[in-house]
Amino acid sequence: MKNDKNIFGIGQENVDYAQYFDGKSFLNGLISPQDNIPFSVANVTFEPGCRNHWHAHTDGFQILLATSGEGWYQEWGQKPQKLLPGDVVVVKQGIKHWHGAAKNSSFSHLAITQGPTEWYEPLSKNEYDNLD
Repeated sequence: MKNDKNIFGIGQENVDYAQYFDGKSFLNGLISPQDNIPFSVANVTFEPGCRNHWHAHTDGFQILLATSGEGWYQEWGQKPQKLLPGDVVVVKQGIKHWHGAAKNSSFSHLAITQGPTEWYEPLSKNEYDNLD
């Protein structure tokens, strides 16, 4: 499904990865490794307050291209970074991080990902609630 705020389409509810998210998200796969390209491209849409758990790309990378709404990105041991449309984040191999929507805004980004993802613990509710 496409709408004016989400030019790449929201896709379907992200049930396959729901266990790694706090809140509801949607996934629209645009390119996958089955296309004989060594990375995937997906539009990920987070409902307000939704975020994924801490994770790392253990044998690859991830590039996030913010396309709509307001979101957050944080690397382990670093301060959270607010994301707005047009912001770009490059996540290098093995960097533990999380990303998701602001409390009062949905958020979408294109995720360009190579390699497997290793999932860790959720961001604590207290840490998320204390974001500016």
